[in-house]
Amino acid sequence: MRTFGVEEELLIVDPVTGEPLALADALLAGHDEPAETGLSHELKLEQIETQTRPCHTYGELLHQIRRGRAMANQAARRHGARVAAIATSPLASNTHTTPDPRYAAMLDRFGIIATEQLTCGFHVHTSVESPEEGVVVLDHMRDKLAVLTALAANSPYWRGLPTGFDSYRTQAWNRWPTSGPSSVFGSLTAYRRIVKRLLETGVIMDEGMIYFDARISRNHPTVEVRVADVCLRAEDAALVAVLVRALVETASLEMLDGVEPTSVPTALLRMASWQASNSGLRGDLLDFGDFRPQPAADVVWALVDYVSPVLDDQGELKLVKAGIADILERGNGAHEQREAAVRYSNRRRDGHSQPGSPPNDEALAAVVGHAARVTVRGVAADALKDPAPILTRVRRP
Repeated sequence: MRTFGVEEELLIVDPVTGEPLALADALLAGHDEPAETGLSHELKLEQIETQTRPCHTYGELLHQIRRGRAMANQAARRHGARVAAIATSPLASNTHTTPDPRYAAMLDRFGIIATEQLTCGFHVHTSVESPEEGVVVLDHMRDKLAVLTALAANSPYWRGLPTGFDSYRTQAWNRWPTSGPSSVFGSLTAYRRIVKRLLETGVIMDEGMIYFDARISRNHPTVEVRVADVCLRAEDAALVAVLVRALVETASLEMLDGVEPTSVPTALLRMASWQASNSGLRGDLLDFGDFRPQPAADVVWALVDYVSPVLDDQGELKLVKAGIADILERGNGAHEQREAAVRYSNRRRDGHSQPGSPPNDEALAAVVGHAARVTVRGVAADALKDPAPILTRVRRP
C-alpha cells in the first residue's frame, strides 16, 4: 500500500475578535526544520504549516493530522491565540510577510498578489515508484481533481465580505502565473521540458513556484495534489487524502492496463475548477466524464465509484462511503462557516439587521471562534490544556 502524508496551513487568530495575528515567528521560536509532525513558516506570519510523516492508513493519518493541529494550537495558546483550519480569513486585516529573502523577492516581484496571499491550502503527498510513474499519475488524474476542490471547499469569506464562492481561496490562489490545471505531459522528459521553459520565461523565480494543481514533489518521492482548501474538520482532511491516494493507485493501474489518459482540454479543466470553487456541493459540478453540469452529489459519488476497486482492495471503501455521505448531508466547511454566521446573527438580531443581510464583524468573529473549536475537535485531552499565556503579542496587525 502506498504511503501518504499531508501539509496543512492554519490561520493564527485572536480568539475574541477573530482577526489574524502575525505570530508565526513567536510560535516557531526554538523550532528548527520540522521533523516528523512538525511546524514551519509559510508566506505570511499569520499562518503556520503542519506536516505529517508518511502514513499507511486513514486512522494513522487522522491521528497525525490531529497531533499537528494540537501542537500548533498549543504554541498559539502560549501567546493568547488559537489556530483555525479555515482557508481564508473572514475578517479583513493587514498581512505581514515572513522575513525571508525569497518571500521578500516574491513580494517585490508579484505585488498585490503576494501582499494579499493569506490563504491556507491542504497538500496531499502520495508515494510513487519513480518520477516517470508520477507523470503518468498526473496525466490520468488531472480531470478528476475539481471534485476534491468542491468537497474540501472552506473559504466563503474574504477580507470581511461574503464572496458567493465556497472556495474563494481557489480564486485568490489562481492569480499566480503557474497555478491551475496542467496539460497532459506524456512523459517525464516533457514534464521537465515544460518546467524548464517556464523558468526560462523569467516570470517565476524558481521551481518552487511551479504551482500546478498537481505536481512532482521536488523534495519527496511523491506526487503532490494541491487543489484543496485546508479542511475545517480533521476527519474530512484524512478522507480527502484517502481519495487522493486512491486516484494515484488507480492511475498507476490504468497505466499497467494500457489505458491512455483522457485528453480533456485544459480550458475545460479550468471551467470545472471554477465551478467547483464557486458552488462547492450546493449546486452542479461539471461531470469529469463529459464535462456537462450534473448535481454535485452525483459527481462526487461517480468519483467514489471510479476509485472503488482500489478502495475495496485496500479495505477503505466502507469508510469512504460513510465519510462522503456525512459530508454531503452536513455540507462542506464553507457551508458550516455560513451556518455559524447565521446562528450568531439570529441570536443577536436587534431589530435593525434583516435576515439574509451580510454578516457583520461580530458574526464573522463567531465564525472564526467556531472554526477554532472544530479545528482541534478530537485531539487528545492533554493537548488542550492551556499553558500560561504570554500576553505580549508580536507583529500584531
